[in-house]
Amino acid sequence: MEVKRLTKLKNGLNGTIFVPGDKSISHRAVMFGAIAEGTTKITNFLQGEDCLNTIACFQKLGIKIEQNGNDVTVYGKGLQRLVEPTEVLDVGNSGTTIRLMLGILANASFHCTVIGDPSIGKRPMKRVTEPLRQMGAKIDGREDGQYTPLSIRGGNIKGIHYRSPVASAQVKSAVLLAGLQGEGVTTVTEPLQSRDHTERMLRTFGCCVTVDGLTVSLEGGQKLSAANIEVPGDISSAAFFLVAGAIVPNSKVVLKNVGLNPTRTGILDVLSQMGANLSIDNIRNEEFEPCGDITIETSQLRGIEVSGTLIPKLIDEIPILALLATQAEGTTVIKDAEELKVKETNRIDTVVNELKKLGAHIEATEDGMIVHGKTQLHGNVVNSHGDHRIGMMLGIASCIADGEVIIENSEAVAVSYPNFFEQLHMLQN
Repeated sequence: MEVKRLTKLKNGLNGTIFVPGDKSISHRAVMFGAIAEGTTKITNFLQGEDCLNTIACFQKLGIKIEQNGNDVTVYGKGLQRLVEPTEVLDVGNSGTTIRLMLGILANASFHCTVIGDPSIGKRPMKRVTEPLRQMGAKIDGREDGQYTPLSIRGGNIKGIHYRSPVASAQVKSAVLLAGLQGEGVTTVTEPLQSRDHTERMLRTFGCCVTVDGLTVSLEGGQKLSAANIEVPGDISSAAFFLVAGAIVPNSKVVLKNVGLNPTRTGILDVLSQMGANLSIDNIRNEEFEPCGDITIETSQLRGIEVSGTLIPKLIDEIPILALLATQAEGTTVIKDAEELKVKETNRIDTVVNELKKLGAHIEATEDGMIVHGKTQLHGNVVNSHGDHRIGMMLGIASCIADGEVIIENSEAVAVSYPNFFEQLHMLQN
């Protein structure tokens, strides 16, 4: 277990940084490159543990993948030429890897066993295994396929119209990836729109995808062709420094090349509604995944309600949003966020309990939390509980807390932001 000891900043945060490549897009670029025909080149790939686990799994499935720093080359074989692995596929801590990979394996002619770390072992998989079984895949696992380990042998996949009970890009993507290899049309309808990286990337790899409101469809039997993918900076990672720039006195931070996919920009909407001094410049690359440069300065903030259609657009940013709310005047209410309970930790309970240790006036609700501000935080011993986003939130909290903040299990940040603490230190100088 690694421990970080951090103290309140004497000066603000100032400077320019490039946040790591987007985790969701990095995962998909490797997976889609593996099942496409030809050589896919990926730049600004995220070298976090989750994405490296995706590479390792597809190497075990017979795909040649080369890495040179943040550049990755995937030698795709096409949908039907993955090979039966000689060992278990271990996704580590990555929910994206396991759920999307199950969709790809749904039509494979061989058998695989998929496992993950103890956190993955607690996360619900039936939301994916159930529709894949309806399509013809043979899947078994603990509690009838609800939990890992999972055993999968592909079947003769047939397209279905699946009405997902949750707004989840992982569920949507798994079903679409299975349908890509199936017979007929596969359609997914969600209750709210989830992030659309899969639809965008399928088009980039030459697939025809139809979107009609909350419904996405594709015809089975399409082939993917290799593409060159430039991964934008991850807005979920940028969110930590956006909040830091807003709440640390005397700060001005510029974040370059941040992804601005409209299904992911809820954190920017919330910052604006709370009164943050924020601007976006140099927007580009809008056909694939839009990105731009974001400037944030110390701001006077006010509490708001965050709910409804905003939640899928910022579900991963709620831990850092809770910290932001502690520094806003008035009350912030976060609701409709039950999905937080099935992340790397139960993020409702974990966020509330860890921020309470620092003196926050925060309470958990059934579907979110209520935060009363503005509150002066203080030092204490806190714990990431192995959740990268909790670890980074606590790192930002240390910048404004009186006294020393001691973060246990701080190594968890490497899942998505290996150089987080180094960049935080750099902005202090």
